[in-house]
Amino acid sequence: MLTTEKMNRLNELAKKKKAGALTEEEVKEQQALREEYLTTFRESMKNTIENVRVIDPNGEDVTPEKLKQIQAKRQNEEIH
Repeated sequence: MLTTEKMNRLNELAKKKKAGALTEEEVKEQQALREEYLTTFRESMKNTIENVRVIDPNGEDVTPEKLKQIQAKRQNEEIH
């Protein structure tokens, strides 16, 4: 998880980069923070998507079968 401090630092480095004033060390730090941010974002998005149920206008569950399988597997893992 990306802390508030790390997010603030990433934003600070982005502003500094726009001004053209990043050192080589700061470029490496920014790359590492971006990778951590993207990893956190992807995990969060995956969790969100895997918990979605799709209901049509008639109230029928039309969640794709592949997603239902992932949800069932996840629920089974939580039980054990």
